[in-house]
Amino acid sequence: MTNFTIFLVLITIVCFLLIIVIMVQNPKGGGLSSTLGGSTQMGGVQKTTDFLDKSTWTLASILIILILLSSLSFPGMMGGSDSKIIDEKEALAPAKPTTTTPAKPMETPKK
Repeated sequence: MTNFTIFLVLITIVCFLLIIVIMVQNPKGGGLSSTLGGSTQMGGVQKTTDFLDKSTWTLASILIILILLSSLSFPGMMGGSDSKIIDEKEALAPAKPTTTTPAKPMETPKK
């Protein structure tokens, strides 16, 4: 497995975790604490909100770092003209002629 594939898998996992953490939050402040019912025994509403807020920022930061690192490990970007796409297009396309022939002048219709 290449470095880029590893980064791609890690980015996907972090994205799913970030989606789950954001979906658990409630924009009006209820969030996870209102669905659990007995949240005062688990640390209270404020601690649940703080944990979700910190985990959101942490996962977002990890996602940005992984994206930047994966762009550095992307094959062919830093190494000049090692692009396989360009090489395939040049091999398939016929060579363009260097000389051009002038167009035939249009004849005027006879009356």
